[in-house]
Amino acid sequence: MRRLLLLLLGLLLLQQARCFEFVIDGEWEDETSHIQDHQERHKRAILTSEEQEDFEAIRGDDITVKSYKVESRITSRFAHTTVRSSVINSGSKAQSIGFNVQIPKRAFITNFTMNVNGITFVGSVKEKTVARNLYAQARARGKAAGIVRANSQDMETFKTEVHVPPGSNIEFELHYQEMMHRRLGFYEHSLYLQPGRLVPQFQADVYIFEPKGISSVETPNTLGAQFNELIKVTQSKDKAHIVFKPNLQQQRKCDNCSGSAIDGVFTVRYDVTRDSNAGELQVSDGHFVQFFAPSNLSPLPKNIVFVIDVSGSMWGVKMKQTVAAMQAILDDLTIDDHFSIIDFNHNVRCWSEELVAGSSIQVADAKKYIQNIKPNGGTNINEALMRAVQMLVRASNQGLIDPRSVSMIILVSDGDPTVGEIKLSTIQKNVKRVMREEFSLFSLGIGFDVDYDFLERIATENRGVAQRIYANHDAAEQLRTFYSQVSSPLLRRITIQFPEDSVSDVTHNRFDKYFSGSELVVAGKVLPSDSNTLTSFTTASAARLDITLETESDTSELDQELAKQQHSFTGFARQMWAYITVKQLISERSLAPTAAKKRKITQRIMALAVEHQFVTPLTALLVESEDATERLLADTPKDPKHGCCSGGAGGGSASAGLAPVRVVYQPPPWVQITTTPPPSQAAKGPEEYALPQTVNLVDNDPHFIVHLPSSNMDVCFNIDSKPGHVLNLVSDSGTGLVVNGQLVGSKQKLQSKRSTYFGTISVYYQPDGVSVTVGTDHIAMSDGSSNHSFTWSATADITQDGVRISIVKDSHVSVVINNNIQVMVLLHRVWKKHPVNVDFLGIYIPTENQYSPLVHGLIGQFSREPEVSVYDLHQGVDPLKKEATMEVKGNRLSVTRGWQKDYRRDKRRGSSIYCWFVHNSGKGFIDGHYTDYIVPDLNSFLQTL
Repeated sequence: MRRLLLLLLGLLLLQQARCFEFVIDGEWEDETSHIQDHQERHKRAILTSEEQEDFEAIRGDDITVKSYKVESRITSRFAHTTVRSSVINSGSKAQSIGFNVQIPKRAFITNFTMNVNGITFVGSVKEKTVARNLYAQARARGKAAGIVRANSQDMETFKTEVHVPPGSNIEFELHYQEMMHRRLGFYEHSLYLQPGRLVPQFQADVYIFEPKGISSVETPNTLGAQFNELIKVTQSKDKAHIVFKPNLQQQRKCDNCSGSAIDGVFTVRYDVTRDSNAGELQVSDGHFVQFFAPSNLSPLPKNIVFVIDVSGSMWGVKMKQTVAAMQAILDDLTIDDHFSIIDFNHNVRCWSEELVAGSSIQVADAKKYIQNIKPNGGTNINEALMRAVQMLVRASNQGLIDPRSVSMIILVSDGDPTVGEIKLSTIQKNVKRVMREEFSLFSLGIGFDVDYDFLERIATENRGVAQRIYANHDAAEQLRTFYSQVSSPLLRRITIQFPEDSVSDVTHNRFDKYFSGSELVVAGKVLPSDSNTLTSFTTASAARLDITLETESDTSELDQELAKQQHSFTGFARQMWAYITVKQLISERSLAPTAAKKRKITQRIMALAVEHQFVTPLTALLVESEDATERLLADTPKDPKHGCCSGGAGGGSASAGLAPVRVVYQPPPWVQITTTPPPSQAAKGPEEYALPQTVNLVDNDPHFIVHLPSSNMDVCFNIDSKPGHVLNLVSDSGTGLVVNGQLVGSKQKLQSKRSTYFGTISVYYQPDGVSVTVGTDHIAMSDGSSNHSFTWSATADITQDGVRISIVKDSHVSVVINNNIQVMVLLHRVWKKHPVNVDFLGIYIPTENQYSPLVHGLIGQFSREPEVSVYDLHQGVDPLKKEATMEVKGNRLSVTRGWQKDYRRDKRRGSSIYCWFVHNSGKGFIDGHYTDYIVPDLNSFLQTL
């Protein structure tokens, strides 16, 4: 029997709307001349027929598809997908049977195998020239290969065709990998299911494993209402399984139909549990991945210049959809934002020559302007972008915009330049030359007459991203969705770094911006070390804040957990590092300034792609029989009008054109990263060395300890108040400082008494309007206009104006004001199921704090140390506790010798401090009665006693 009459294996790249082409060469080309560009656009315009062809996963006239199964294993945002199908040629004649798989554009094919009547063809990724030379030998013996391109919004298509005799059994298996990108608060995984016929064994499985936990899973109704009840979701804390397994009857379009109703995208959306703003550091298989997606931060104000193409080609649905999108986008602006609009054809017009505030009046006027635009004429992109940059530069020079705001240009265009400067490389150089480092350019290409590769280059080179907008009925929604992704910048100038000699081969670790709902990802290799912990440090700027965050990860814990998981992808970290690196190198290659630099990047891409088996624009998939006598070839075709891939890792743009940041990080003084501290340091807390030895403190339920330096004496008292009451500890109207604490009660009474503790501590500094509120679950910071929140789950350092907050993970928070006032809050955790006790806080205030003479409060009043004498020491009721008489503030008090606890050194057992205990809630020792210190809210100053 003849093994194979014809083998046809291709990669069908669904890219640009209304075009298809046959391509054999997959190499990129350098920029062509203007005339060649026009010839290419004409070619794209007339090759449209293939798009009308209906897609089917399995093609053939008289065949039986026994099974079609898709399985995705997503581990820590990295997906490995396998598509398998078993087919029989049921006809009486030999025929061609096709196997087509649509995959996401951002995915890399990693392998393909095929078994034809017992003969196995196995795929391997090789450098393109090597693969073609090997393939040429098989091709010379009558084999053929081809690559076809059509178009789609988000998908590419892998296509195989095999000509077999009747009765043949064929099994296909395709593998591809991709990283999940977080957008608008979730990850989305899509499987294109379009079998084109009924399949006895049809099944799609998605397994998700996220070590930190899965916060939500949903399956949007993208396949049709009739399948809603057939999609089953099983979820635990860190795992989820989504399965779609319709039987033959459930697959039918109707009860008596022979056609399949399965025709669409099977979508799974999910997000992960985040217990801190510091991010998630995972280490596995000698590699690390750092995920950074903070929330609970106030957005930065933004300055936007919208640059809109209104040339003649925008007439009709493109302009209508753009206007509709702009109406909604303008409504999103706030009074803190500044904006303007530039529209261009062969001329350039400005709605306003200067940036204006996003007030309701200005927005209404801008919307009216947009509504009246009439497209006509040519396309002068260069002049429009120059005017936009000049507008931002002028506003910055004149001090009209907040120096911590985010400035961006959003370009919307549907065509190549035809007026003014038309050479793309010159436009790119012009934009790069005038753009400031703090500006970003985002490019939106509408339709397929635009050079998307050019738009992506100028965006990537200027700290932005590009996106294609498909010119159809939902173009307005696509525009709005893109704007939503960049409309809420939370952080600027983000850098993720690691201690010296701990990591290598780190991907881009410096990002210009972080947008709400997205995620920044950095990966690399972990160097051998005696330590079993890897630490990362993230620095960033928010609205008025400078932030440093610390994250730690055990280097072996995750591998042990992955080994227990049945459906996890154990090599995720290694492959994710390679995936991000190759994507970034491809982006850098398109921006390479010299041919030598380009060749060097090309060699590295090919080496990584071959090592990790990725089909890229520089590699090919060689599929050959076991005896290597028959070969097929699949490679990626040339597409000069489509940018291959984005260099960013989602959520922010890597800072292009800037010197790379070393991964060495000198930690701030509040961080201890020594793995084997000397004995004298081993028992100390991470910040104890910075704390004065003499403090006034309140801890437990609540016990006050006041240190009197002149008398070298400690005096203790309790306050028996009610849950919910706010007690003033320090009130200094002279410096503008308030420290208050709110009481929380135990879960139950013990011996008819409910204990109270401090559940919330507030430090309010009136001159800067900054309030720091420390609770047992999070730490909040507010300045009246911005609100930020941090958890106890990560070490962090936050600075705003004269206020600095240092958080030590699950331990304590220190608040320092103007370097002369310090407050430390200690966290006490209890067993969550404890029948009585609750989490609570202790507060430690140095006696050296520099207050004004106006300071008061339960603790603040003792900055003016009263004269105290203790005499008449005698045996008390308790033989272990002496009693005495204390004279203070004109009062004669009976006091008892006892001890209370200082928990700074040992949070579990505490250190005993011997003190004289004043009874009756400190009566006679404190000014007035303790109820005089109850204030209305956490930021209230104490009224004059």
